[in-house]
Amino acid sequence: MPSYLQIENISKSYGPKVLFDRISFNINEGDKVALIAPNGTGKTSLLRILAGKDASDSGGKVLFLRHIRIAFLEQEYAFDADATLLEQVLSPQEGTQDEGFELRVSQLLDRFGLRDLSRRMRELSGGEVKRVAIAAMLASEADFYIMDEPTNHLDLDAIETLENHLRHNRCTLLMVTHDRYFLDRVCNTVMELDRGALYIYRGDYLHFLEKRQERIDNYNAQTERVRNLFRRELEWIHASPCARSGKAKYRKQAFERIKARAEDAYIRRQVDLGGISGEGTYLGNKIINCRDLSFWWDGKCYLDRFSYNFQRYERVGVVGANAVGKTTFLNLLAGVSEGGTVEGVLDRGETLRIGYYRQAGMAFKPGQTVLETVADTRLLERFLFPHDMWNTRVERLSGGERRRLYLLTVLMRRPNFLILDEPTNDLDILTLQVLEEYLLEFKGSLLVVSHDRHFLDRLVDHLFVFCGDGLVKDFVGNYTEYRSFLRDQRSDKAAESGAPARSEKQGTVRSGASPDSAPVAPVAPKKKLKWKEQRELEALEAEIEALQQEKSALETVLGGGSAGMEEILKSSQRIGEVLALLDTKETRWLELNL
Repeated sequence: MPSYLQIENISKSYGPKVLFDRISFNINEGDKVALIAPNGTGKTSLLRILAGKDASDSGGKVLFLRHIRIAFLEQEYAFDADATLLEQVLSPQEGTQDEGFELRVSQLLDRFGLRDLSRRMRELSGGEVKRVAIAAMLASEADFYIMDEPTNHLDLDAIETLENHLRHNRCTLLMVTHDRYFLDRVCNTVMELDRGALYIYRGDYLHFLEKRQERIDNYNAQTERVRNLFRRELEWIHASPCARSGKAKYRKQAFERIKARAEDAYIRRQVDLGGISGEGTYLGNKIINCRDLSFWWDGKCYLDRFSYNFQRYERVGVVGANAVGKTTFLNLLAGVSEGGTVEGVLDRGETLRIGYYRQAGMAFKPGQTVLETVADTRLLERFLFPHDMWNTRVERLSGGERRRLYLLTVLMRRPNFLILDEPTNDLDILTLQVLEEYLLEFKGSLLVVSHDRHFLDRLVDHLFVFCGDGLVKDFVGNYTEYRSFLRDQRSDKAAESGAPARSEKQGTVRSGASPDSAPVAPVAPKKKLKWKEQRELEALEAEIEALQQEKSALETVLGGGSAGMEEILKSSQRIGEVLALLDTKETRWLELNL
């Protein structure tokens, strides 16, 4: 395979902090590489150097194979607020569009749930803007994609649509991501940036975890041997008269090198967790009781007659498309006023102590240090703020480090009901693992909005599924079980009449269920569709049938043995697109029928 990208001896520092030092690597055609590292250690800086938006401190080389097309997805997408969706995606491509480009753009936007191409960019939510950015990137059909956090701010359906596209596409890619399922299903190589050095692991995420642990264990064993040698050398320095003469200069120089290595305390392993449990304050039996709770804003219903009594120690995940009311729901429960019209009953218990982590984050005072923000030093250490960072000013932290510090300001108040709105955005994998362990120990109730499927699978007992128009359904089970349930529905085409009852372990859908209801419940009756939804359903059925026919024809070409190489390549690429389209459209068909 030809080398698409060759990197030689590039470095980046900010003041005394070395992000990476003279690293070298190459990416071959067909490689799908995930770059992972703790927040603030240079991932985005490295991508910006590759994209020509920043320069290496040590010179070095960044060499792309000539004539390959490169697309770069930044975390923040620059757009024209007055442009329509279609104009926004088409305008940067002027002069490079091939025949059918506009059709491809329209299809991609449709796959990501953006069907009204006349909408102005200023009208879009953050998640919708991210979907436009991804559609623009994919429409270029580049040979090499460079992506910085592609799944941030995407809803779960959009993440899975992108995942399916990249899995079946023959492109080469390098991306920064902290979505572990996405990484595992898309990538065949993991590059880890650790203390300025780069480590490369060929294989999936599990292979990376195993080999990384081997590396850490070897490093720790070597460090322990060096420390033993350091102690012996220290004894020699103190005890031997010749150590203070010029005759042993070479040995004293060696001692300084040993000392530097022995004092290298940065070892990637869990800090001592003794005494830092996830214990909150006392929580009584009455938490939050909702009865026929509704919310409207600007004539649109975001919550429609929702009834539920929250229980002690339960763990609820909240999922749904962008802009269907998930954050509005959290604000209502937390007592954060949004305006709008509220009806129904929302009754909070007397012992309730809410800790609310909001997407918007918090404002820090200029000059405020890490330790001044969170005085609990053991909590700081647990969440990967070592002693040498405590006097760092908050404005000098990376975006992910600031989010992590904000999270600690919520946890340090010892709440007994944690409400977390997208806590996984901008957090690195190591921090996610620490947060998951903390929340598994947490002695209180948990309500979390997240698009991180691994995070939801580990932590929640059931899901509130926001279906749009204020409808919320309660699914007993984690996210993977929910997707499996939808696949079962899809396979037997029984969604319209409702599926048979399922055990809680397999997953149960409840609509407006209270904790006192029967443990096993049938799917809620299908809601009456509006005229527009009925027309959409009819169109979907026709589109799904046409796609299934196209899939069969492509499979015939690929399995027939008589097609030429060019036709095989085109069919191979198209079948990936068809499979992704089928997944998206069948999921929407189920949403309308559920």
